[in-house]
Amino acid sequence: MSTKSKPKSNKTAKVTHRLIWFDIPVDNFERAGKFYGKLFGWKIGPFSGMKDYWLIDTGGSDDTPNGGLIARKCPEHPITNYVNVASVTKAMAKVEKLGGKVHMPKTAVPHMGYFAICQDTENNTFALWETNPSAK
Repeated sequence: MSTKSKPKSNKTAKVTHRLIWFDIPVDNFERAGKFYGKLFGWKIGPFSGMKDYWLIDTGGSDDTPNGGLIARKCPEHPITNYVNVASVTKAMAKVEKLGGKVHMPKTAVPHMGYFAICQDTENNTFALWETNPSAK
């Protein structure tokens, strides 16, 4: 008798609500890339096909989040952490039900997924992320 169990189907696997990405707003990509590259040893460079966005490879394992440098939108633009969710739409509704706000509704990143920018009850911003290769 085998004690091995069958692997769970991806369709029924529960999405873990973990930090999966971060964006650091910058005024000067070269300067910021050099700073973080030298400080932490991260590999940083332009992200293919995206203007004003550079990829940060933190060099960790697959479960360690990478991130990006993004053009600063306003002086108060904070670092944004992305949290994995099964459904951005459902998570946005839950944010509002719990007293938070949705600042940028569900937005597609073509062929990658969807995100929304939210604010918690303490005025901190964060992002929701739903992986979906069919996103348009």
